Amino acid sequence: MPVSAILTDIEGTTSSISFVKDVLFPYARRALPGFVREHGDEPEVRRWLDAVATEHGSICSDDVIVETLQGWIDQDRKHTALKALQGLIWEAGYRDADFTAHIYPDAAPALSAWYAQGYPLYVYSSGSVPAQKLFFGHSDAGDLTPLFSGWFDTEVGGKREAGSYRAIAERIGVPAERILFLSDVVEELDAARDAGLQTRLIDRLEDYPAPRDGDAAHGHPRATTFDAIELPH
Repeated sequence: MPVSAILTDIEGTTSSISFVKDVLFPYARRALPGFVREHGDEPEVRRWLDAVATEHGSICSDDVIVETLQGWIDQDRKHTALKALQGLIWEAGYRDADFTAHIYPDAAPALSAWYAQGYPLYVYSSGSVPAQKLFFGHSDAGDLTPLFSGWFDTEVGGKREAGSYRAIAERIGVPAERILFLSDVVEELDAARDAGLQTRLIDRLEDYPAPRDGDAAHGHPRATTFDAIELPH
């Protein structure tokens, strides 16, 4: 079946898992106390701080909220409020050029080539849409945001739920069977396949030293780099 659109994950797919864990998460953890002190009264920030406080019922101090959020970072919790606040903190970090976002050397040329060939490109990541745009807007390869036609985060649904991929297909207006989803997470690929999408397991040696082939790939075609992906015509 020909491919009409490409949907890609970020962490472990276009970019290394270690960048998020070793650079972005620690940066947000360190910056949280000062960020909340400086920006805690701004409506967009206050909204998310209050959401954390309300969820826990007994939290009344920003210091306790910050400690809670730092604990969530340590646990790698996929909480909407945490993701939103991390995105705001990372925006400042990118703007101040404290870091650029890692992207694998093979990913940027492949994305650019697919875009030039007329394939609409979309992102689906557990990170918030603003964080996704910051990531690709400040990548090692420069600003890649013009390559993408749309962005999806977990507001559309969980990444291991088939319904999320059906919703994405409906939103972008392409039949599910003509969308190719790229991810390093087998369970996400399983959900996408259940929704009718085509799939590729991105199995990078840097992130997964033991190759995931045979039964470990759950039948998904496997590629170790983007330039090894052949698009069906």
